[in-house]
Amino acid sequence: MATRPIETRTLQELASNAAARYAAANPLSQASFERATEYLPGADTRTVNHYAPFPVTIVRGEGARLHDLDGHVYLDFLNDYTAGLYGHSDPTIQAAVVEAAGKGFTLGGPTPNQQEFAELICGRYPSVERVRFTNSGTEANLMAISLARAATGRDGVFVFDGGYHGGPLNFSEPDRRLNVPFPWVVGEYNDAESARSLIEGRAGELACVLVEPMLGGGGCIPGTRVFLSALRDATQRAGVLLIFDEVQTSRLAPGGLQEALDIHSDLTSFGKYLGGGASFGAFGGRADLMDMFDPRREDHLSHHGTHNNNALTMAAGLAGLRDVFTPDAVRRLTRRGDALRAALNGVAAGRDAPVQVTGRGSIMMVHFQRTPIRRRADLAATPQAARDLFHLEMLLAGFWVARRGFVTVSLAHDDDDCDALVEEFDAFLARHAAALA
Repeated sequence: MATRPIETRTLQELASNAAARYAAANPLSQASFERATEYLPGADTRTVNHYAPFPVTIVRGEGARLHDLDGHVYLDFLNDYTAGLYGHSDPTIQAAVVEAAGKGFTLGGPTPNQQEFAELICGRYPSVERVRFTNSGTEANLMAISLARAATGRDGVFVFDGGYHGGPLNFSEPDRRLNVPFPWVVGEYNDAESARSLIEGRAGELACVLVEPMLGGGGCIPGTRVFLSALRDATQRAGVLLIFDEVQTSRLAPGGLQEALDIHSDLTSFGKYLGGGASFGAFGGRADLMDMFDPRREDHLSHHGTHNNNALTMAAGLAGLRDVFTPDAVRRLTRRGDALRAALNGVAAGRDAPVQVTGRGSIMMVHFQRTPIRRRADLAATPQAARDLFHLEMLLAGFWVARRGFVTVSLAHDDDDCDALVEEFDAFLARHAAALA
C-alpha cells in the first residue's frame, strides 16, 4: 500500500508515526521501561514523567543537556518542570554540596547555612518576614493552608480550577480523588467578579485563598492584574488570608511575581529551584502569622520534619540564591525567556499557524489553538494529538520538552540554544501546517 503524503495525514496518524520512529530509536530505554514495570507501577515514581509509548531513561546531565540510555543528547528545555533552573552542573552549587557532604549529612540541629538561607529569602521576597523550610512545595502549601486555618479558626480553602499546588492539592486535572479532604471551594481563574463575590459571600467559612499568580501545570496562564488585585482587596476586607503559591513564579522577578505585580500576599509558598537541585520547600509571610510556630510561646503550633533543614539542600539552596541567581541574573533570565516566547509566537504568526505560546519570563507553554486562553477550560481547544506529535517530534530532534508543551529556560542556556529551539519549532510547523490547520 502506498504511503499517504505527509500533508494529507491526520494529526493522529502523524503522532502514531512519530511514536513508531521514537520506539525504534530507543530500544534500550524501552527494555529499561519494561523491566521497571515489574517493581514500579508504570515503571516510575512520578506520574508526570510518563508518556506513550514509553519515556526514555536519562543517565546523566551536564549544563543544559541530558543524555539517555540509547546515547541520544537533548537540549533540556523542560528543566524538571522549573526545578532545574541552574542546569545540571553548576560549579558553584556542586562545590557547596561537596563541602557540605564533607561536614556530615544529617546533623539534627540548627546550622549556619539554614540561618543565612532564611535571612536571604526574607530579604529577597518583600512579603516574607519569617520563613520555615519543608521538603517540597507540596508540603509548603499544606503547611501554609494549615497555618491559615489555625490562625483564622475557619476551615474553608478557596482555590481555582487549573491550579496545581502539589500531588494532593491538584486542581489541574478532572480526577481529584487523591486530594486532601479540606472543605474546598473551587472558582474560575481570572474571573475577578466571581471571585470577589464568592469571598464576600462566604467569608465566615473561608480561612484562605490559595492561588498561583500564573497557572503552571494548568497551562502557563498569567493571572491578570485585575483578577489578582480583586483577590487581595476582597480577602483584606473579609479577613481571609491570601496565599500566593510562588513555587514556580518566584523565579520571574527578584522578589517573585508578586513583586513584579506589586500585589503582596499574607503567606507565600516556595519550592523547586530554590533548593539548588535538591529537595526543597518553604513557606513564609507575615511575622504575626509565622510566629505562631515559635516554640517559646506556650500556645505555639508544632512544625516537624526530619529533613526540613537537611545539610545538602541548605548548602545548595544558599549558594544558588546568594551567588548564582542574583537579582541581575533573575532579570537576564526573564528577558531571555520573554524573547524566546516572543520568537516562538512570531514564527507561528509568520506561518499563520493555529499556535500560541503563553507564559511569562522563563516559563511558557505551547498551545495548538487560536482561541484565547484565560482559564484551564480554554485549553480544551488544543487536540491532544497535536501535543503528542509536537512532543515526540521535538524529542526526536534532540529537544527535551514536556508532553503538554511545557517549556522553561535555565541559566545554563545561551542565545544559540534558544535560537536552535526556534529553528526547530519553525521546521515542525512547516512540516505539519496542513494537519494542524
